[in-house]
Amino acid sequence: MGNKYTSKTKHTRRRAGKVNAPLNEKLKSVEWGEFKLGDLFEIKPTKYYRLQNEEIISKNGNVPLVSNSSIENGVMGFSNLKPLNKGNTLTCSDTTLGADTMFYQQKDFIGYSHIQHLVPKFKPFNKEIASAIISACIVATSKKYDYGNKFNRDAMNKTIIHLPTKNGKIDFEFMESFIAELEAERINKLDDYLIANGFNNYVLTDEEKQVLEAFRNDKNSMGGVVDNQVVVNLKWRKFNLEKLFGKATRGKRLKGDDRILGDLPFVTAGETDEGVSAFIGNNVNIFPENTTTIDMFGSAKYRNYKYGGDDHVAVVHTENLPKLASIFVTTSIHKTSYNGQFNYGRNFYAKDADELNISLPAVNNQPNYELMEILISAIQKLVLKDVVLYVNNKING
Repeated sequence: MGNKYTSKTKHTRRRAGKVNAPLNEKLKSVEWGEFKLGDLFEIKPTKYYRLQNEEIISKNGNVPLVSNSSIENGVMGFSNLKPLNKGNTLTCSDTTLGADTMFYQQKDFIGYSHIQHLVPKFKPFNKEIASAIISACIVATSKKYDYGNKFNRDAMNKTIIHLPTKNGKIDFEFMESFIAELEAERINKLDDYLIANGFNNYVLTDEEKQVLEAFRNDKNSMGGVVDNQVVVNLKWRKFNLEKLFGKATRGKRLKGDDRILGDLPFVTAGETDEGVSAFIGNNVNIFPENTTTIDMFGSAKYRNYKYGGDDHVAVVHTENLPKLASIFVTTSIHKTSYNGQFNYGRNFYAKDADELNISLPAVNNQPNYELMEILISAIQKLVLKDVVLYVNNKING
């Protein structure tokens, strides 16, 4: 490769996917070069403790334990033990099918079996440059590996990625500025979304605080709301789904070859993409939004959009409930139906939904939907609080 960070191939102009106009215009003028990952990074196994996970992870720990997980930056938990690997580097599992588990590690960390450590041989290196390189690696490895041909250390070293260049060398300045602008653009879009949907308010009301506290203190009963006053010790009751929402319905089988490309989400059994296997234009029965689906394995999911479904999906008609109450009901259904009882040999059908009895908070022997709304609203705020604070911090600098 000559100079390690000099492209050895003829420069080409590559077009990126959909990017807003200003950033897209910048990409049009960029020259791209090919670089071998092993020339850019020293790739070696991470150092780790040969201990059980529970001996490493601590509730009060602050040292990341990086595992084979494809979420949370690969961080399984945190430890009080001494970090064994330097931060401002990359990690990647060598047991996966590509660079989907490649992450930037800002802090010093503890490694794990089958986690490779990519230490840059060049400067500068930071989060923005790491993001550009990770994106290039994901593109380069997409659909290239399988379970018989995994993305191991040897494959990592040989992987060729495309990076922006200037005068034949990697244009680090462009990578930093482009990623920073892209992040700002995404932050602004996220902020608009939070505001438009009312998610920017994460402050709990007094009612939400009291209901949360009652729920935390008693797993078998929780606070109820009557005339705007929180009443503690409201008991849970069992309710039959058919009596609450009428008979469950189901869709009809639509073979893959018969599906016409369109805009309607088509729900089948499975967890991938929330069970949405395709977007179709066929003339099928359209189920309303704010309903619950239960697939052949008993897995329940809330749908806030109109959709079609096949014959392996039962639809519980919660559409007349307030949205947050419907989400609560879906959670209660899933807790009852997704218990390992249903499988390929014994499917969950619409008639099983009709016979299902679920636990709900009640007042005067009726479901307390108002309480359900308050509880889900409180949980939603707790989940979104860190997101809102992150966005505000980025915008306000």
